[in-house]
Amino acid sequence: MAAFAITQAFAGLTLRGSSAGNVATSKPIAAKAHFGGVRALGKSAFAQRAKAQRLQVRADAEADDASEAPAAPEASMDEGDAPRPRARGRGRGRGRGRGKPEGDGLTENVVQVQRVTKVTKGGSNMSFRATVVVGDGAGKVGVGCAKAREVQVAVTKAAADARKQMVSVPIAKGASFPHRVTVKGSGGAVVMLRPAGPGTGVIAGGSCRTVLELAGYKNCFAKQLGSSNPLNNARAVVKGLAEMRTYKQVAAERDMTVEELFAA
Repeated sequence: MAAFAITQAFAGLTLRGSSAGNVATSKPIAAKAHFGGVRALGKSAFAQRAKAQRLQVRADAEADDASEAPAAPEASMDEGDAPRPRARGRGRGRGRGRGKPEGDGLTENVVQVQRVTKVTKGGSNMSFRATVVVGDGAGKVGVGCAKAREVQVAVTKAAADARKQMVSVPIAKGASFPHRVTVKGSGGAVVMLRPAGPGTGVIAGGSCRTVLELAGYKNCFAKQLGSSNPLNNARAVVKGLAEMRTYKQVAAERDMTVEELFAA
């Protein structure tokens, strides 16, 4: 009996310990979860309050700086200092523009501006290449090409190169070509030039039209049959125009008159 009582007493103590342990462990867990939620809520509210205070301090500082800054004096504007309205030109912001006459009586036209890159061992060097056509509208025309680090410098150098390469081209009666010609240029460029009657106009496109107009032709046909490269086509047109001869030029080369030339 004594042993049985001791066993029951020990079992009761164990049961009470286990239940007490559960109660003891459950209460701290719940308290911890509750405390964590309160802590998170308090941290969020504190962050919002601190952010609002920072914004208020910054706004007050800006207001103080604005009030302490001296007022800018009002500048008196004369007629000469008034802003001028921006002129609307035909240029594309590439140097001299398009079709602008210069002081020497020549007209410049920027045909193309390209960005080119030269790859070297030390890296790549970027520059601009400009193609410019120069003519006087009375039988002289030239095409120039140059490169530079800036667009304005490239256009200026190309215009100077075009002036050096100007050639005299024949203009027949009616401001047209003396005869037909088909010329081959570099890079696969092939250009066909045909004369036209009065009132036709310049029927051409691209750089061919630019060269013909600056050369002084009013009635003609031109067609690009090969490459579409503006530089190659412009040079091909100049080459074809330089190969043309009028009747008087052919007769003078043969020491004949125009009548003798046709009679032969």
